[in-house]
Amino acid sequence: MQVKITLARTAGFCFGVNRAVTMLYDLVKNGENICTYGPIIHNPQVINDLSSKGVNIIDNIDGASDNKKIVIRTHGVEKEVLKRCDDLKIDYIDATCPFVKKIHKIVEKNSSELIPDLMAGDKNHPEVIGIKSYCNGDCYIFNSSAELENILNNNSFNAENPFIVVSQTTFSTKEWKKCVKIIKLHYTNAKIFDTICSATEERQAEALLLSKKNDAMIIIGGRTSSNTAKLKAVCEPNCPTYLIETAEELLDIAFCDVQSIGVTAGASTPDSIIKEVLKTMSEIFENANTINKEETAGFEQMLEESLNSMNSDQNVVGTVVGFTATEIQVEIAGRKHTGYVSFDEYSDDPSADPKAELKVGDEIKLRIMKTNDVEGTIKLSKRLYDRGAIWENIEADDTVHTGVVTGIVGDNKGVFVQDGPIKVFVPASLAKMRRNDSLEELIKTTVEYKIIEVNKMRRKVVGSIREVAAAKKKEIEDAFWANVTEGAVYTGTVRSLTSYGAFVDLGGVDGMVHISELSWQRIKHPSEIVKVGDTVEVYVKDLDKENKKISLGYKKVEDNPWEILKRDYPVESEVDCKVVSLTSFGAFAQIIPGVDGLVHISQIAHKHIGTPAEVLKVGDVVKAKIMEIDFDKKRVSLSIKALIDPPVSEEAPAEVAEVVEEAAPVVEEAVEAPVEE
Repeated sequence: MQVKITLARTAGFCFGVNRAVTMLYDLVKNGENICTYGPIIHNPQVINDLSSKGVNIIDNIDGASDNKKIVIRTHGVEKEVLKRCDDLKIDYIDATCPFVKKIHKIVEKNSSELIPDLMAGDKNHPEVIGIKSYCNGDCYIFNSSAELENILNNNSFNAENPFIVVSQTTFSTKEWKKCVKIIKLHYTNAKIFDTICSATEERQAEALLLSKKNDAMIIIGGRTSSNTAKLKAVCEPNCPTYLIETAEELLDIAFCDVQSIGVTAGASTPDSIIKEVLKTMSEIFENANTINKEETAGFEQMLEESLNSMNSDQNVVGTVVGFTATEIQVEIAGRKHTGYVSFDEYSDDPSADPKAELKVGDEIKLRIMKTNDVEGTIKLSKRLYDRGAIWENIEADDTVHTGVVTGIVGDNKGVFVQDGPIKVFVPASLAKMRRNDSLEELIKTTVEYKIIEVNKMRRKVVGSIREVAAAKKKEIEDAFWANVTEGAVYTGTVRSLTSYGAFVDLGGVDGMVHISELSWQRIKHPSEIVKVGDTVEVYVKDLDKENKKISLGYKKVEDNPWEILKRDYPVESEVDCKVVSLTSFGAFAQIIPGVDGLVHISQIAHKHIGTPAEVLKVGDVVKAKIMEIDFDKKRVSLSIKALIDPPVSEEAPAEVAEVVEEAAPVVEEAVEAPVEE
C-alpha cells in the first residue's frame, strides 16, 4: 500500500534544548566529571545515553560530589537552589533555556507583595516550580481556562486588581488565548506577558495543520515531556494520534486504511530518534509495496506453472470406485473416461491420508487437470478444487486464521504461512512484534494471522501476524490493568537489564525493578543479582495506570539485614566483625553484610590512643560487644575494650592503701613511745 509520510519542519530539538544537550556532550567529550540537577531534558533515551557516559542525576545540591560540576537542567531550578550553590561555592553551569530565564526576570521584576502572579502551566512541572520561586508575592497557577475562572471566583479580586500574567513556555496556545480573553474581560490592570516559546507556537500550529491533512499522526518524544503531551492533545481531535518514544513502538500500531501520515516530534527529541522512526516507517510500508514485485515471485511462478499444466478448469463430482498404491479411482457421471486422482493431488496437507479418509462410494469434488481421449482417462485434482473454492471465498477482513510458518522469503523479507492449500506471505514488518525479533524463531511454529490483502487474479494473499498478536497483547494488558493492585505478587521473567534496573515480563506486561530494589546491599549493576531469562518473584510497589508504568519490588523484608540483626544479634551480643573504615573518632566494622557498627575511639582500648589507626587497620577482624542499637536511625554502637580485661596497676590497690592509711597513726605512736628497759 502506498502511504505518504510528511515530517513537520519544526520537529525535534528547539534552540534551548539543543544548546543544553550540546553543552553537556561537549563537557563529557572533554573529560569533565559532571552531573545534572534533575534530568537535563525530558527524553529517556538521551538521559540513558548520558548515564552510560557517567553523567548521573542529582535532586539535591547537598548530594553533589565535591569533584563534580553540576549542570542545571534546561527547565531551570528554584532560585534557592542557585543561591545554595553560591553559598557552598559549588562549581555549576547553568543550562537553563534562555526563554525560561527571561520569565524568571519578568516575574522577579514585576511581582510584589501587592502584585500577585497568575501563571498558566502544570504546577508539578519543574519549569513552573522554578518560575514560581522568583515571585515576590502570591502566585496562582492554572492549567486551563476553567481552572483560571475557579481561581478568580474563589479569591477576593476586584476589577482594578493589578496582576502579572505569564505562562509556561510549552503551554497550549489555544488554551492561552482563552485565558487571556477571560483576564482582559474582567481585569483592567492586568499586565500580560506572552511567554509561550515561539518555537512551541510554531510546532503546535504545524502539528495542528498536519493532523487535519493526514489520516494519522505520529508524535515522537518522551511521555513525561509537557511539550510532547501538548502536541498529542493538539492533534487528537482531528485524526488517530500515536505518541511513541522509539521506532520500536511503531510495531505495536496497526496502520489500517491509512493513506497519509504526519510526523512531528517534541522539543526534547534528538534527530537520531526521528530518523530511526522515519526509516522504520519507510521499511514497514516499503515492504508492503514490494509485495507486488519481488518477494512473491517464487511463489507466483510455482503456482502459475501448476495452473498452466491444466487443459480444463471444469469442476466435476466423482464417486470413489477403488484405490491403487498411488491413486484414487473415480467415476465421473456422464463421462466414459476413467478418472484417477494421484495421492499428490489429493491435498496440500502432506499428512493427509486418502485411504483413511475415503471409502468406496464417497463423492468428492474435483477439478479436471487433463483429458486423454486416446487412453480414455481423465487426470483429476481434489487439491486444486479445494484451493479454487478457497480463493472464491477468501477476503481481507478481521477474521483470525491459523497456519504454520514454512519458510523465510529472500533475505529476511518475510515468511510464508501455510494455511491448508493457501500459502500466505507475511512481510517481516508484519511478522514480528519487535524489530529485533528473529524470523528464524517462527519457522515450523503455528501462528495466528489476519488477511490484509488479497489478489485473486494473481493468487496472492498477504497477512499480518503482528496485528493479531498486538490485539491479544492489548487484551492481556487491559485485563492486567483492570485487576492489578499494589502489593500483588507475580512470578515473571527478566526480559532486559539496564544500568538503573531490571525489566520483568509479568505475562504480557512489563514492570521495572529499580536497582535499589534488587538488593539490601549496594550493587553496581542489576546483573549482580539477576540475568535475562531468570524467573523471579516480584511484588507491585507502585502503579501509574495513566502512563501504564509499574514499579516492582524484589528484595524481601526477611532479608533486610536490620531485621536479621534484630532477630539474631541482641544488645550484649559478642560478634566477630571486620573493620571497613577508620575515622578520627572511631572505626566502622561490618557486623553482617549491610550493617556496620561504630567502635568509638574511647571503646577501642583501655589505654588512651590518639587515633584508631594506632591500634586497628582496615581488614582486621575483631571481637566486639554490641552496646546499643538504634533501629530508627540505623546505628549500632560497638565496644572492643568491653571484652578485654583492664591492665593490672603497678600502684597498690585502693583497699590496701586504705589499710595502710588506717595503720599509719598506730605505727607512728608505736615509734614515738618510749622503750622500757
